Amino acid sequence: MNRWFLSAGLLACFTALVHVFAGGPGVAEPLLRSSIDDVPRLTMYACWHLVSAALAGSGLALLAAARPAAELQARALVGFIAVLWLAFGLVILSVALQQPGAGWIWKMPQWLALMPVGLLGLAGLRRPAPATVFAN
Repeated sequence: MNRWFLSAGLLACFTALVHVFAGGPGVAEPLLRSSIDDVPRLTMYACWHLVSAALAGSGLALLAAARPAAELQARALVGFIAVLWLAFGLVILSVALQQPGAGWIWKMPQWLALMPVGLLGLAGLRRPAPATVFAN
């Protein structure tokens, strides 16, 4: 069992749940009630759901990759997911840092959940790959 992948997967699944259950009322619903034109408003709402799917799907993939039988075959996928979560975190952090006034990195704290998933995934990749057993 790759405990780094397992930790990344658990944190990713938790993040997906927070996104859906806190982000729904806190972000998605106010967005839908906003006066933004229909096309950009509904596009942003669809993007919120795309993020939900990406967070949940990658969390489940990380959990599956943590299993000893899957770890070797899943290493490239874990690398992709880790870099993706780091990029997601850097985007949020970059947007927060570009806002006028202080405190935006705490008003937009999503990077605090996103980047650790990526770092945990990369840490798991530093562990030597399990040996393969070929059966004839």
